[in-house]
Amino acid sequence: MAYKDHIEATAKLIGRHGGTWDGINPESVARMRLQNRFQTGLDIARYTAAIMRRDMAAYDANPANYTQSLGCWHGFIGQQKMISIKKHFGSTKGRYLYLSGWMVAALRSEFGPLPDQSMHEKTSVPALIEELYTFLRQADARELGLMFRDLDAARASGDQVKAQSLLSAIDNYETHVVPIIADIDAGFGNAEATYLLAKKMIEAGACALQIENQVSDEKQCGHQDGKVTVPHEDFLAKVRACRYAFLELGVEDGIIVTRTDSLGAGLTKQIAVSNAPGDIGDQYNSFLDCEEIDPATARNGDVILNRNGKLLRPKRLPSNLFQFRPGTGEDRCVLDCITSLQNGADLLWIETEKPHIAQIAGMVDRIRDVVPNAKLVYNNSPSFNWTLNFRQQVYDAWVEAGKDVSAYDRAKLMSVDYDTTPLAAEADERIRTFQRDASARAGIFHHLITLPTYHTAALSTDNLARDYFGDQAMLGYVKNVQRAEIRQGIACVKHQNMSGSDIGDDHKEYFAGEAALKAGGAHNTMNQFAA
Repeated sequence: MAYKDHIEATAKLIGRHGGTWDGINPESVARMRLQNRFQTGLDIARYTAAIMRRDMAAYDANPANYTQSLGCWHGFIGQQKMISIKKHFGSTKGRYLYLSGWMVAALRSEFGPLPDQSMHEKTSVPALIEELYTFLRQADARELGLMFRDLDAARASGDQVKAQSLLSAIDNYETHVVPIIADIDAGFGNAEATYLLAKKMIEAGACALQIENQVSDEKQCGHQDGKVTVPHEDFLAKVRACRYAFLELGVEDGIIVTRTDSLGAGLTKQIAVSNAPGDIGDQYNSFLDCEEIDPATARNGDVILNRNGKLLRPKRLPSNLFQFRPGTGEDRCVLDCITSLQNGADLLWIETEKPHIAQIAGMVDRIRDVVPNAKLVYNNSPSFNWTLNFRQQVYDAWVEAGKDVSAYDRAKLMSVDYDTTPLAAEADERIRTFQRDASARAGIFHHLITLPTYHTAALSTDNLARDYFGDQAMLGYVKNVQRAEIRQGIACVKHQNMSGSDIGDDHKEYFAGEAALKAGGAHNTMNQFAA
């Protein structure tokens, strides 16, 4: 409803109570309702799922319409990110949040910092989703509260033109609430455990769940060694569990992102069940590293496969894991992706060892031969050394083109000595356009950085500690933090306002009128930042 419609509807409601509600101001109720547009996490999930579906259709029409996100490990970080996006770009369109299981493990577990191996409390994941949306909703309440104060001031001064402009802005207000792609790891258990956790995440507001095909109790970070995958049918049971959770909760547009770690995973814990030659279990098993044996040479405890009349013994490690043949990773990735899309997945995630457009595109082309509208979510990971990777890519391209590279040592291209060279400049330009180029060529609908705010928090804290505890002392904070906040228009320089002080004052006035004891008076030091 429009602002005035909220006021009129509330006035009628109050009027039906025979004078007992006359202490309630209809306009104040309208303001509170507009400041709290989403009553539940399911409201958020339904709203944001529709956004993602529209964005996916827009990408299908034109790959220039790719989307982006940054991983955020705290509600405040997510809030400040979206406030900054609205400030700099005027709209949140195409910008999401990513919830990283890595950062939950490293920063939000009661055990303290943990590796990304699904050892953190599963409940910490939906708790962070709820926290992120609490802060985003508060960002709405804060910004609308400032607009309401401006409206009151315009009315008080008799400026009807400004008042009407503010009413229009209020009616057309764009929320800070955006989609979250949330990492459910490998499901934290069996399919039932996956379903139960998926429900909690959706109820907290998640419209998109990202699930990977690793063994749940052997899960590793996608950029670490020792990854172990599961047969397709095991993984698809968890994909269906996520879809059931969405459908049960009425989020019919919910998005499932299936991630394959097969490119870097050389192991499996299980031999897939196969009922007929060429079925999905047989295809999975065909990648196993096997040796043909004679029945007479079979050993006690051997696992034996029958393929095309031959008896094969898969190589089994002391860990009781089975090994895939070297060089099969890309083929397994392609099969994983096609199978996922044919069984209810909406988006794909291929975890690679480097950001290389040609490598990604090669796999996507093969997937699109079967599923033409296949789209990827891609991890622009801080685990990649972007500078070195792209300088080496340029070096290799120059060698192929016959250009002179005698001034460069390929193994040492990370050196600062190369920072001002033409090779470094070309590499930086490739990094700058990577997302645009990869979306056009390699089917990437959504680009995310998993851990950026982990690294920015560490970097900014290091800079502050160096200056504040060194010769700069208080100037280290004032010059590099507060002065920069003021001059860049960072909203939280008024930290009392950001934490909700003005919202609280407004509520006090609604509740107690002129008797309200408010914090935002003339002696509030926050007023020093009014200029």
